[in-house]
Amino acid sequence: MGFIALMAGVLFYAARIPVQAPGAVSPVMPPVVAEQSQQAVHPSFQLPDIEGSQRDFSEWGGKHRLLNFWATWCAPCRREIPLLKAFQDEHGDDGFQIIGIAVDFPEDVARYAESAEFNYPILVGQEDAMAIAETSGVDFIGMPFTMIVAADGELLNSHMGEIHQEDLEHIVKVLTMLDNGEIDKESARKGLDFL
Repeated sequence: MGFIALMAGVLFYAARIPVQAPGAVSPVMPPVVAEQSQQAVHPSFQLPDIEGSQRDFSEWGGKHRLLNFWATWCAPCRREIPLLKAFQDEHGDDGFQIIGIAVDFPEDVARYAESAEFNYPILVGQEDAMAIAETSGVDFIGMPFTMIVAADGELLNSHMGEIHQEDLEHIVKVLTMLDNGEIDKESARKGLDFL
């Protein structure tokens, strides 16, 4: 019952976002940012991939990870995918890893993946995926939703809504400064608050 209510909320959120023609300019919508608690959060989970094999979040340890929560029926989520694929191509060798987490039915995700040609791992879950997203501290989860996790596994921040090129560039800048010792974790969190 709780899952049905949650999905109704997600559908309501998705329905409020207009679908645009390719090349159209997106409206500027203020993102919702998670307020970080004093206690560090280190996400840890297992979910199946699109082939049904169980995957563990720790497989990508040592890389900065962007956990992108999406669904096949979510227009803003689908708009993000080419951008995320380009980001993975450009920054995958620099210690960054996109992980797509589909809050959807496995069959629908597998069908969509055939044409999407993902170059990053896609994990699939429904209630389990939403439980992972809720560890970010955001009260309401809509999609798309992205969690930014440092290379050591600590959640730094999260972003609700469609992510754009300038957001990804800023994430790289802040996390590179963290890697170089120019800023500490708290400064990195604050640096990502604009998202």
